[in-house]
Amino acid sequence: MTRSKASGILIALLVMALLGSISNGAYPIPASAFLHWIVGQTSALDEISRNVLLDIRLPRVALGVLAGAALGISGAAMQALFRNPLAEPGLAGLTAGASLGAVAAIVLTSGGFVLIACSAFVGSILSTYAAYVLGRLSNSVAGLLLAGVAINALTFSLVGLVIISADDAQLRDLTFWSMGSLAGASWHMISILGPLLLMGIVALLSCWRVLNALLLGDREAQQLGYAMTQVRRHLIVMVALTVAPMIAVTGGIGFVGLVVPHLVRMWLGADHRWVLPASALAGALGLTLADWLARVVIAPAEIPIGLITSLIGGPFFIWLLIKGRA
Repeated sequence: MTRSKASGILIALLVMALLGSISNGAYPIPASAFLHWIVGQTSALDEISRNVLLDIRLPRVALGVLAGAALGISGAAMQALFRNPLAEPGLAGLTAGASLGAVAAIVLTSGGFVLIACSAFVGSILSTYAAYVLGRLSNSVAGLLLAGVAINALTFSLVGLVIISADDAQLRDLTFWSMGSLAGASWHMISILGPLLLMGIVALLSCWRVLNALLLGDREAQQLGYAMTQVRRHLIVMVALTVAPMIAVTGGIGFVGLVVPHLVRMWLGADHRWVLPASALAGALGLTLADWLARVVIAPAEIPIGLITSLIGGPFFIWLLIKGRA
């Protein structure tokens, strides 16, 4: 199978997943009626269906596509940077910093979605910057990895200290945020978050040559003309600016940035000219399917999407360990 054909398959699967996700939920909207409505037959949907579609379903699906693409391509970049197939965006402190920011906003302030999202964004950026500064002391990939581990440990300890003072209502908010959700999607949010995620995705797509060079090792990449210190800094900043806004809005969504790029490499090989766009498409596909399941399994109730991705990603991780492919 050619790599271009593989990309076509991913696009076709994503389109089918989008139709299924749009059509199914607590309030079903027939796919045929939706398709007729798209081509201009406005009478195909009644007023309630149009309101559900325009105000709830479409923004949520759009957020899922953007967030999944951001996680997938960022995971591929991190795995190339650390030359480790088990690396993912949270390794540099992104998720831990976002958790600390969200917890601090919920427990120490009056809360509110905007304040929580902004605090999570600031926390993720600061923790990533701290990991990068510490990692520079050793000027190596291993130093960055160890710095990320240290920042994650410290940050989650601070999260625990803040949670101690939370009341029951705040604990419920913390639990909901930590498990991840796309329920807060709106067109206003998409108008702000969408351009940020798209810019990050496009910036990472343009890095395929340097990511291919990184797979050869630091010395070989330097011989090819790449300044490794600047390369690491630029890649970590791009990943942080791509993933941090998404985490701030959706909360913790695990395993997409780990599992998706790994599967893509097993399928298409290691050339990032193909791995990066395929990881973005597969990430969008995976998160769309996960959100679809989250909404229909126990409808009209909803399962946090982070639980769905963990239930799928966890067994896959165990399978890698058993097969010795990690």
